[in-house]
Amino acid sequence: MAGKIIIIGAGPSGLGAAYRLRELEYKDWQIYEKNDYVGGLSASFKDDKGFTWDIGGHVIFSHYEYFDNLLEKFLNKDYLEHRRKAYIWMMKRWIPYPFQNNIRYLPKKEAWECLMGLLSASRRKTAAVANFKEWILATFGEGIAQYFMLPHNLKAWSYPLEEMSYSWTGEGVSVVDFKKALRNFFFLREDISWGPHGIFKFPLCGGTGEIFRRFIPLLKDHLFLDKEITSIDIEKRQVISNSQDKIPYDVLINTMPLDKFIKIAGLTKFLGVANKLRHNGVLVVGLGFKKNAFSDKCWVYFPEGNCPFYRITYFSNYSPHNVPGGGYSSLICETAYSEFKPPDTDKIVEDTILGLINTGILSVDDRKHIVSTYLIDAEYAYPIPTLDRDNALDVIQPYLKQKNIYSCGRFGSWKYELANTDYCLMQGVEAVDGILAGNK
Repeated sequence: MAGKIIIIGAGPSGLGAAYRLRELEYKDWQIYEKNDYVGGLSASFKDDKGFTWDIGGHVIFSHYEYFDNLLEKFLNKDYLEHRRKAYIWMMKRWIPYPFQNNIRYLPKKEAWECLMGLLSASRRKTAAVANFKEWILATFGEGIAQYFMLPHNLKAWSYPLEEMSYSWTGEGVSVVDFKKALRNFFFLREDISWGPHGIFKFPLCGGTGEIFRRFIPLLKDHLFLDKEITSIDIEKRQVISNSQDKIPYDVLINTMPLDKFIKIAGLTKFLGVANKLRHNGVLVVGLGFKKNAFSDKCWVYFPEGNCPFYRITYFSNYSPHNVPGGGYSSLICETAYSEFKPPDTDKIVEDTILGLINTGILSVDDRKHIVSTYLIDAEYAYPIPTLDRDNALDVIQPYLKQKNIYSCGRFGSWKYELANTDYCLMQGVEAVDGILAGNK
């Protein structure tokens, strides 16, 4: 028997682990969450004006039958299904997402430069590339890199692309070859089908967080909210909470950020390695309007410098229950920050409104229709796949495994390429299967 299992964090990974333990009828476990709510970065909040807000533009799609079945069980029929309508706004025009598949929408000069850049890239001899920036240039050529890929990624990551790996790009970036781009250009084909979230689900009520709130009745005897783990004694196998409770464990499932875990566990020998794990933050600005929806789009990317945000979501389009009633609408706008571009929380709401006006999403007159503003500071938003990341993880994770500690989830595993909601939940499920059944 595994003995007592403690789970730190009730985000998707922690809840996935907890649900799997209950599903397998295992009794000796507890889950601790520092907040008074569950869901982690997938939580949702309702403001005093009746608007629901997510921590960014979440959509639900899946790579796993297990996750699909769980979603159907928890939501029953309480969800909507949408076909993605995603765009880029640049050069004062709409370009369907992904950009590199739809360069026919550019002005002729810029479209020609993108096509010639792709042609040059396709003719180049394969050469080793050292970082994400070099990969972009080698894969797409100068045109697409200059007009979209470099400015967009720099804005979204808020981190030097020369210091990032490209190992994560498999499902994260659409790669288009020259022949396909040329065919789309001359035959005026709109190429919008790329990606796993072409069709996605969204809860009817309560935002993305509603999915995870529905775990609570099943886990309530084992779930402890407002209980932050502040210290860990790995040798004694006990965790200490903010109320000074000393809780023993035999196996630990960790989903808190790995760099924080190293610090509170007193693993000083790994502090230097943990410092190589970098992340960005995102300021999420929600704007609620007493006005009908501005568009039927789902989300839009903004690579240019005339606005602070890299993406907006037409959030009221995801469900009519995200707003107080008919005649209302809402936008979620995301601005990334890091040590290379510090946040300005005092100005971000006003800067966001000005950016929406600059880009034509709002008119100056639309200001008077704003009836709610909501700001969320997601300090840990995305784990950055830096050049040093994998080496750091190769040192930390095997040591933790030897100590019966399974660190998983968006920031527990520190892998952006495994950070989608379904991946995170399944990491928790698979951690339990590894603990109880020895599965990989």
